[in-house]
Amino acid sequence: MHTEGTFSPESWVAAHERYEALGPTAQTVVREVAKAMEFEREEYDERVTADVIETARQALFAEQLSVTVGDAEEFDEWRDAYPHDVRVAGSDNVDRVAWHATPFAETAVAATFQNEPDAAVATTRRMAFNRIYRERLCDR
Repeated sequence: MHTEGTFSPESWVAAHERYEALGPTAQTVVREVAKAMEFEREEYDERVTADVIETARQALFAEQLSVTVGDAEEFDEWRDAYPHDVRVAGSDNVDRVAWHATPFAETAVAATFQNEPDAAVATTRRMAFNRIYRERLCDR
C-alpha cells in the first residue's frame, strides 16, 4: 500500500484556502500554454475565458489530492474501519483499489483496477473533486 499526491485537507477551510491559492497558478499555466500555442492577442482574449482558467484550477487542485493505492484486502480492512460513506466505482472482481478519504465531509471515493494504477489514481481524483469538493469550492 502506498500514497500518491500530497494534499489531504483536514477541513473545508483548508480545502478552500488551497483552492483559492491555486487561482494565480492556474492563470499562469493557461497563459503559458496559450503562449506555447502561439495564440495571437485577439485569439487569447477570445478563447481564454474565466471558465478555462477555472477548469485549470480544478485540475490543479484534484491532481494534488492524496490517493491511497492498495490491494483489495487492504482496502476492505480500511473500509471496515472508516466510519463514513465510501462510493466505489469499478468492478468487485479486480485485485487493486485507489481511494481518497475526506473524513470532515464524511465520505470517501474509490476506484477499483487491475493493471492501470495511474488511471485509477486519476479517476479517483476526478471523482473526489466532482463528488466531494466541487459543490463547496466552486459554487460560492
